[in-house]
Amino acid sequence: MQFGVNHLGHFLLTNSLLDLLKKSSPSRIINVSSLAHERGQIHFDDINLDKDYDPYKSYRQSKLANVLFTRELAHRLQGAGMTANSLHPGVVHTALGRHISPTIALWKRIIFAPFILLLFKTPWQGAQTTIHCAVAEELEHTSGLYFSDCAPKEAAAQATDDEAARRLWELSAQMVGLKQ
Repeated sequence: MQFGVNHLGHFLLTNSLLDLLKKSSPSRIINVSSLAHERGQIHFDDINLDKDYDPYKSYRQSKLANVLFTRELAHRLQGAGMTANSLHPGVVHTALGRHISPTIALWKRIIFAPFILLLFKTPWQGAQTTIHCAVAEELEHTSGLYFSDCAPKEAAAQATDDEAARRLWELSAQMVGLKQ
């Protein structure tokens, strides 16, 4: 489910819109990933982690998949008047963790609440890198990069593996029934 929601949905939607985006060029594709990609690994032999499911492992894999997908997409879009970049929005205080919070002991929630308010970004702050990648004039021809805090950031080594990016693309296309 996590891989499907965090990666395959983005993959299929983007590919479904490519013809329209090409007609609308210049256009930009921005995929929201996460710093968690740095600890991710693509488990090609068990992509859904059926044998060894762990929610954090699955999340990290899906966020690495976002960066790899964007990298391969940027390669495929060269010369098409389109760019593709991925980003880490920061750790943003949203309702995303609403189902995790009740599983954490009340005393821990009380102790960490002030840190969350101080260290987490507001939704407005968290949106800034996405907006920057979407509209910054200086990024008009920038493609295949990973951003954080409105600036390019070096992605993890496993996120720059072109062979893994190609292989993930092929697997993703097969999983969603996309003809190559």
